[in-house]
Amino acid sequence: MSLGLGYWNLVQEGVMQNKAVGFEEVGAVNQHCDGIPFCLEPALASGAMWSADEIAELCYLHYRTRLPKQGKPDPNREWTSLAAVVKVESSTQREVLASPGNLQVTKEVVAMGTGTKCIGQNKMRKTGDILNDSHAEIVAKRSFQRYLLHQMWLAASHQQCSIFIPGTETGKWKLKPNTTFVFFSSHTPCGDASIIPMSEPENQLSKPVTGGDAAGQLERRSNHDHLGPEDKRKSEKTASNRMIKRMKTDDDGYFSVIPEDLTVQQVSVKREDDTNPKSCEYSAEMQTANKETGLGRPKVVDVYRTGAKCVPGELGDARIPGLGYHCVGLLRVKPGRGDRTCSMSCSDKLARWNVLGCQGALLMHFLQYPVYLSAIVVGKCPYSQEVMRRAIVERCQHISFLPDGFLPQEVKLLQSDLRFEHSRQAIQEVQTNSKTKLVPCSAAISWSAVPEQPLDVTSDGFRQGTTKRRIGSHQSRMKTLETYWDYKEAALNYQEAWKVLRSQALLGWVKNATEYLHFT
Repeated sequence: MSLGLGYWNLVQEGVMQNKAVGFEEVGAVNQHCDGIPFCLEPALASGAMWSADEIAELCYLHYRTRLPKQGKPDPNREWTSLAAVVKVESSTQREVLASPGNLQVTKEVVAMGTGTKCIGQNKMRKTGDILNDSHAEIVAKRSFQRYLLHQMWLAASHQQCSIFIPGTETGKWKLKPNTTFVFFSSHTPCGDASIIPMSEPENQLSKPVTGGDAAGQLERRSNHDHLGPEDKRKSEKTASNRMIKRMKTDDDGYFSVIPEDLTVQQVSVKREDDTNPKSCEYSAEMQTANKETGLGRPKVVDVYRTGAKCVPGELGDARIPGLGYHCVGLLRVKPGRGDRTCSMSCSDKLARWNVLGCQGALLMHFLQYPVYLSAIVVGKCPYSQEVMRRAIVERCQHISFLPDGFLPQEVKLLQSDLRFEHSRQAIQEVQTNSKTKLVPCSAAISWSAVPEQPLDVTSDGFRQGTTKRRIGSHQSRMKTLETYWDYKEAALNYQEAWKVLRSQALLGWVKNATEYLHFT
């Protein structure tokens, strides 16, 4: 698919550059590279190199100051999600020896994306001129790939400010050893990472309610209308500081929940559709046993919902009210407005990137090793460390027999206490007394730290302002490469790694028909 950013054309140019230009060692990073004014933030490297709040604050500042008003939500009625990639550079060994008392790390936002939308299957196009998935995490990852490609061009042009140095294989690059990347998301990723246990104090009444969320965000199923302002504030704080011991899917098909104030319960799971022999039923009811502590200790009463749907034909949700509504650890597709999508949830994609890297298949033509994330930071929102780890790390950590260079990562998972100003929760708090219905922003913004056209704003998968007459034209698509499918398939080690991962952990992954990938 075209990124609307000339990405595939740059890949073609990169192939030629890689063949035509030799390699030489590059030195320390120059903070002013290729004429791009970067927003850098140095920090002393004493103890921890950075904190989750520092990463979130840097991303929020970049959003406010570097992204245009066009594409941002109307705060009176709209909200959106934000994601970004932050480059973290530490002192080189040479710099450490030269000045041991003045060690620094530099943090820089190199890619950013906003968005909440995903097109349905009926709107997919075989010409590669529409973006299927415009969730913020995916937009940011595309922007990051564009940044990586530009950095390869800098390295091939013998510019020392590149993040890459020559690898040991001819024609291949590798990251400088002092460079890492942190992924930031203002909200927990849709899908498995969003199925979070929800706690309430023992003496607080809670009434679950049903509802949907087409944007794939979380929905909280409790009614606090009977509470006063102070109690509401305490309730929200308690819900965001859940106490949970364990929540997992056992190998024998049982859904186990072992919260702090609950007895162990098991529910036999079948499938989601009752008309399907693989439909889902529960063989036992969830029962809670509340310990009398006298201290108002939280108990798990429900789970936050995700709008992402289980992939067709695979194990599905039971949808029993309360703790048993969702089954965890399953592959999911993002919801559409009446039209099912073919885009996997952000949780599933992050789990994939944690094994295959963020560079994708095309850039592996030039890389000796995948480009992995060292950490994932989530902004202030409903969050569970154990759920995030299950969704992104544990589902694929058993993978074996991967090609050289590919390895499941122990990515660091952190949460910030800073909330995104245009998040759904933040807008809801500001518009408490407003009768206007809040809706997700229809636009998505892509920003990359590259010198040419760093910004791109899209709506419904097309560049904003594209008319029906121009859809499919050079102006709406920018530049695309010939035989997109062939370029991807030619990255043999990446495709082999993807085949192994799919066969051992992500069996139900929804693959687009090849007819959608043979565009030129």
